[in-house]
Amino acid sequence: MIAVVVEFKLIAGSMETFMPLMHLQAKNSLTREAGCHQFDICTDDDMPDHVFLYEVYEDRAAFDDHMASAHFKEFGAGVENMIADKQARIMGHVHRP
Repeated sequence: MIAVVVEFKLIAGSMETFMPLMHLQAKNSLTREAGCHQFDICTDDDMPDHVFLYEVYEDRAAFDDHMASAHFKEFGAGVENMIADKQARIMGHVHRP
């Protein structure tokens, strides 16, 4: 399995509009993609315009399918004007005890 970590820095005042779309994206990924095993959305009161994602996929092909999905493209189009910065990283191995 692989993990994908994403950090969004939102334009100030966008969080209230962004989060329902982010929750829908997580729900769609988990229910529509057999290769998506985990999709956590994290926020911190000390960083009010930041959203951190932790996603786990079966493999790189499953993540590529995620990126090509209609719901991913819809989400991206819906939030593009809310994002000041976005950093993403793919972690090649998930180790679970």
